[in-house]
Amino acid sequence: MQIIYQTLPLSVVAADWLVIGIWEDEPLVGVSAELDAKLGGMLTKLREQGDAVGKARELTPLYQVTGIAARRILVMGLGARGKSDFASLLCCAAASGRMLSTRKARQIAVALPDASPMDADAVLRAVVAGFFQGSSTAGLRKSENERTPPAELVILGTSPETSLLESVRRAEIEGRCTNLARELVNLPPCDLYPETFAERARDIAVRTGLELQILDEQKLVVERMNSLLAVARGSERPPRVVLLKHALGGSRPTLAFVGKGVTFDSGGLSLKTTDQMVDMKCDMAGAAAVLGAMQAIAELRLPVNVLGVMALVENMPSGKAMKLGDVLKARNGKTIEVLNTDAEGRLILADALAYAVDQKASHLVDLATLTGACMVALGYDVAGLMSNSETWSQKVLAAAAVSGEKAWPLPMFPHYREMIKSDVADIKNTGGSRYAGAISAAKFLEEFVGATPWVHLDIAGPSWAEKDSALRDSGGTGCFVRTLVELARAYDAG
Repeated sequence: MQIIYQTLPLSVVAADWLVIGIWEDEPLVGVSAELDAKLGGMLTKLREQGDAVGKARELTPLYQVTGIAARRILVMGLGARGKSDFASLLCCAAASGRMLSTRKARQIAVALPDASPMDADAVLRAVVAGFFQGSSTAGLRKSENERTPPAELVILGTSPETSLLESVRRAEIEGRCTNLARELVNLPPCDLYPETFAERARDIAVRTGLELQILDEQKLVVERMNSLLAVARGSERPPRVVLLKHALGGSRPTLAFVGKGVTFDSGGLSLKTTDQMVDMKCDMAGAAAVLGAMQAIAELRLPVNVLGVMALVENMPSGKAMKLGDVLKARNGKTIEVLNTDAEGRLILADALAYAVDQKASHLVDLATLTGACMVALGYDVAGLMSNSETWSQKVLAAAAVSGEKAWPLPMFPHYREMIKSDVADIKNTGGSRYAGAISAAKFLEEFVGATPWVHLDIAGPSWAEKDSALRDSGGTGCFVRTLVELARAYDAG
């Protein structure tokens, strides 16, 4: 999908669809009033009849239009202007994109809303992000495409073209890279496993100039990643750790992103039920988000140093699988008692985080579909954020807010560490209770970051859409790619 920015009058744009947004309970102004005049007052009549009143995500297609060059019009409700933000505008655009992607349009033109509370850059990026989200599908292996993104998405605005060229470029890159993460999550586990994920990362590194290193089993032994290797032991698929470096920040400090990449999670010997296991191809969404963000950062050529660490394993039961009662020695020397082989994500992240610390990363963010407990606490749409640094956690929260993504801080009081104390090792890999499971998992990870400012994002909820909605197809969401890009863009190690 090519993104084009133009300042043409709406009436002369010869698109298959022209999308025009209207605010709820407000008179038509600016471009919507201009279009209404060209249409002989049609938009006004629709409002008076209650057919298009501007409620958020209300979509009204108009097929028989005259007086303008576009073949058809979609009136997109924007909701109340005073409540509009990046996330709400993205949702409106996503609903429009999902509807129109079933029409196989070659060119869709979208008029940026008038008088938005946000600046033109944010409005443009929200609209583009929404169309990328709405027009792609999880049906990667279906014989017929359910959705066809337009070849061209024309953004119609009033700001000078030169002032938004970089915004257009960023929006297109972020949209593609978010959809990359979605695609990886949606791929079947027979196609996506540690080796093929690593090869996909290799292709991206070659295209974008990222520095690449892939650690195979022998190298992982040398790197003392024994906790990760123990998780991988039960599978016929060998593990990999992918390291990507973007080094355009000169002597500046390094920001590190660490992603959990369990390409399929059966639970190991602590075997999941069928219902629990059916979507476990999504257990690598953290690594997918890191890969998508690293590609975007490289294509944007951000003047920052970023290290991406993707820990990739399958968690399977076999005669070689780790057992309950095993004691592992992680990269940083900590010993771990294994009391549940389905609490494997924290075991692979332990070594990956310790590796990032040894690489002298100044700040860390890890992303992981780590606990169902976080979903119990926060639901499907909000990630849990846990940290050892209030200052760093506020910067991550700010980046998420700017990007239209939702995270909420959970407490990390010292007494929670009591939950992971072991009688036979330094720590154990479960909290030993049904309570505070997301926090006890984060306290486990905290053991491997030392004094480095660190944020843990538990994305178990927002990484996967259980059902189709007006905004997207079910499946992977590509969550937090935009947040990581914004965090790198604004990164200041101070």
